[in-house]
Amino acid sequence: MERQLWEQGCRSWNDFLSNPSEFSCGQADRGLVIQTLERSVEALAALDHRYFMERLGLAESWRAFPYFRNRCVYLDIETDGGRTGSAITTVGLYDGIEYQCLIKGKDLQQLPGVLGQYGMIVTFFGSGFDLPMVQKKFKDLKLDHLHLDLCPTLRRVGLRGGLKSIEKTLGLQRGEDTDGLNGLDAIRLWNRYRTLGDEQALETLIAYNKEDVVNLEHLAMVCYDMMKQQSMAGL
Repeated sequence: MERQLWEQGCRSWNDFLSNPSEFSCGQADRGLVIQTLERSVEALAALDHRYFMERLGLAESWRAFPYFRNRCVYLDIETDGGRTGSAITTVGLYDGIEYQCLIKGKDLQQLPGVLGQYGMIVTFFGSGFDLPMVQKKFKDLKLDHLHLDLCPTLRRVGLRGGLKSIEKTLGLQRGEDTDGLNGLDAIRLWNRYRTLGDEQALETLIAYNKEDVVNLEHLAMVCYDMMKQQSMAGL
């Protein structure tokens, strides 16, 4: 139905609302379409992320990215290798301007309050790992954000593999101190910090996490552009 509307020259909600009788909406009830579009216009003006989270779901949340970019946080967690919430060691957060790292034993408990400032979360495989782990740690936390998981979304446009391999495909470089590090190294670095008090190990872990998180912004922009091009191909 969406593509049929595009082919009729209807490229936006306002195109339809300005002259509803001009466009065919198939078997859908025209009155319901008008009502839904009007509500969507209001929700977008209010940046009501919950409204769009419920309607877009994980698969189509990429569509909301440019509109919620100013209320977006890029997130990546590190763990000690365990699968319970207590295994989380650090949570890296980047809002497009500043990076912060919440650390177990220091300020990790602040995470629910920090996430409450945002309407959209961007991760790489966060639906399968990061957010379930966060939910285990903070059982009362309501994760009602729009969620752009770049791993399955990029796969839809032909970019497969892990975060590091996709970064290299797109020409993203890492610093000398962190290039080549992986999740197992992050566990080892944490263990050195906790057992030996090695502050340099913690600094390296934070630097590794920061590159993971900050690079998500570039990947999100690439992902949105490629998904948009794919969706509108041939028009």
